[in-house]
Amino acid sequence: MLRVFIFATGLACLLITQSSVTAEEAVNGLPLVFSEDFEAGHDRWETTDDTAWTHRKVDGNHVYGLNRRTSDYRPKVRSPHNIALIKDVAVADFVLTFRVRSTKDTGNHRDCCVFFNHQDPTHFYYCHLGARPDPHSGQIMIVNDAPRKALTKNENRTPWDDDWHQVKVVRDSSKGTIQVFFDNMEKPHMEVKDKTFGKGRVGLGSFDDMNDFDDVKLYGK
Repeated sequence: MLRVFIFATGLACLLITQSSVTAEEAVNGLPLVFSEDFEAGHDRWETTDDTAWTHRKVDGNHVYGLNRRTSDYRPKVRSPHNIALIKDVAVADFVLTFRVRSTKDTGNHRDCCVFFNHQDPTHFYYCHLGARPDPHSGQIMIVNDAPRKALTKNENRTPWDDDWHQVKVVRDSSKGTIQVFFDNMEKPHMEVKDKTFGKGRVGLGSFDDMNDFDDVKLYGK
């Protein structure tokens, strides 16, 4: 009986371990394709202006963030200035999670941005998590060889303060759905359907504000 118990206990532990690994490697049926905690640096990121970004230690933890609002990067069409894209990864469907802290209170348009299905500098989606929504703030946007345009009519404020917040973005390209979550990972902060862009790059940044980023995970294909 002891041998059976030991075997059964060992099997249970093995199953738990395998289950944990499976849960870590896949979300919504999508494998983990990128993970970043910035402890080893920021070499896996490509920015529009390296001088606007700083890799630093905060309370014993490394983060990657924007050190100023204005950037030397000037986009060809009206769109965000501060962008850091993940290198060598392109996905059509994905779940992106990360932590973010706003480091400067700029009022109603205090924001961070999430970039996805990025084709090139004038063709991509981005989510503008602005403090107070209006047609140019707090919306899911599209840049399609023209100045950015809101796809949503979101009215939910983004409750920025000086603390860390959790963000999740979920994209299903076949359905066209885009869902953005802020702190509440069960109820979308904003959502829309659009099929303009498929497989592309993913990144973080801001229109013209300052943030620190950490603990990025991208599940996708």
